[in-house]
Amino acid sequence: YDTILATYQAALDAFASLPLEKQPEQMGKISRQCMKDMLQYMFAHRDACHLLLRCAEGTKYAFLIDEIVEREVDSTHKYYQTLAQLGQPVPPIDPWLEHILVTAMMKGYFEIVLHDMPPAAAQRYLEELNDFRLGQDHGAGVSSLCKLRGFCPLVFPRRLVITN
Repeated sequence: YDTILATYQAALDAFASLPLEKQPEQMGKISRQCMKDMLQYMFAHRDACHLLLRCAEGTKYAFLIDEIVEREVDSTHKYYQTLAQLGQPVPPIDPWLEHILVTAMMKGYFEIVLHDMPPAAAQRYLEELNDFRLGQDHGAGVSSLCKLRGFCPLVFPRRLVITN
């Protein structure tokens, strides 16, 4: 629990510490590495992670994914401010839609571990989930949803940013 949250927070902090103009180009790299690190940790501690993800109901550990989602959404809002400072203001996104999308992506990452996918397949699925979230999904996923809504998406790992 603590290591997973610390790994995720370290990635958020590393990103936030970058100069503003470097953030857009580094976001994908930092996010991909963070998710790889978390996946490796969860595979190395498979039994503990299964207990954490399946049997934590009624404990403080039951809210791991919710805590990650909350940090992600908060970080996203800070990134919106960065984009505005860089001359790329972001129109508002419905808070519920934002929460739904971030939650779905985070749960997707943990599904890889919960279903005991073989490591090679897990790495492939992790890359595909990252591509989906980054808008590199060749017409599927989050970027297509945004296009249907009339926006041109800049979908970054851990952040959904929609610009006109």
